Amino acid sequence: MEDYDVIILGAGAAGLMCAITAGNRGRRVLILESSNKIGKKILMSGGGRCNFTNVNCDPSHFMSANPKFCISALSRYTPWDFIALVDKHGIAYHEKTLGQLFCDESSKQILQLLVDEAAQAGVTIRTHFEVATVTHSGRYIVKGGRQSFSSDSLVIATGGLSIPKMGATDFGYRMARQFGLHVQETRAGLVPFTFTGDMHTMLLQLSGVSIPSRISTAGVTFAEDLLFTHRGLSGPAILQVSSYWTPGDTININLLPDCDAESMLLQAKQSQPKSLLRTVLSEILPRALVLELQAMHWQDIAATALREIADDRLRTLASALQNWHLKPAATEGYRTAEVTIGGVDTDELSSKTMECKRQPGLYCIGEVVDVTGHLGGFNFQWAWASGHAAGQVT
Repeated sequence: MEDYDVIILGAGAAGLMCAITAGNRGRRVLILESSNKIGKKILMSGGGRCNFTNVNCDPSHFMSANPKFCISALSRYTPWDFIALVDKHGIAYHEKTLGQLFCDESSKQILQLLVDEAAQAGVTIRTHFEVATVTHSGRYIVKGGRQSFSSDSLVIATGGLSIPKMGATDFGYRMARQFGLHVQETRAGLVPFTFTGDMHTMLLQLSGVSIPSRISTAGVTFAEDLLFTHRGLSGPAILQVSSYWTPGDTININLLPDCDAESMLLQAKQSQPKSLLRTVLSEILPRALVLELQAMHWQDIAATALREIADDRLRTLASALQNWHLKPAATEGYRTAEVTIGGVDTDELSSKTMECKRQPGLYCIGEVVDVTGHLGGFNFQWAWASGHAAGQVT
């Protein structure tokens, strides 16, 4: 049996940050990873350029049964702390919309940063390790195959259920339950919507079309791009609202978020009375979308000059464009979800250290915990912050 001070289960963003932090304190750290390579989600994130943090990070961008739980860790390891690490390694990056930071070149640079920092901190990493059992009797004993390891501290950093083809499993939740921890119900978050029937047929015709939008559901609103897909709706705005949506709910879509559609149409009627309705609309919306929507709402007046359309009808049309109510059939589920909502109940953990209150020496960090960020680098920042918090004390 090999002895360590800290064993970390999972070599993702949170696990690697925890290992680096603990290793730099002189702790002997072992990371055990079940898949064939480490940091798979890091590599695929941000379209291969890794949206590694967000400069506008604050607790309002996170969901949890206890919204205040994330405050301590996030305040003690900020985006600027990780940016300093990126700068130290000479990685070029840029800011996109809403404070999102991406590598100029490749997400491989962020993973290499973590690998280099872990090596410098003396961290041992083993891949292809399937944990068979974990027990505790004074020390934690982790067994797999013919190998066994022991440690004073055990960190669960195994992630959630999102993207199973990347190796995601419910292992972390099973491990938490084994030690008596309560786990909040989980569901897919930051995930596209699917539709059935006529609506699916319509959206299929628009696959690939992207427009600015403002989308609302369950009392929250996000103003970002909307993308039509062969299965339904996606894009940043849809991914954001999906985390708040529950089956049976409707979503409200404003297709013209940057203008007053009613005023625009009434003014157009005065300034260009001979113009056809579909011509005017095609100047502000993709023509393919106009054609699909007219079949639903205004087929009878699509080829009518604006001067011949009653003001009330234009007002109704404007309302339809800025209040399009749709009821998704479902989401695409964990198969394409970027995150898992729910997880280890934060009431079980210390917000300062991530240690389990009823199981000394056991820590839970990252996505396995019931803290989920919005789209845009927030989930990486939670991984860095929660991993750092645990690494300071393990």
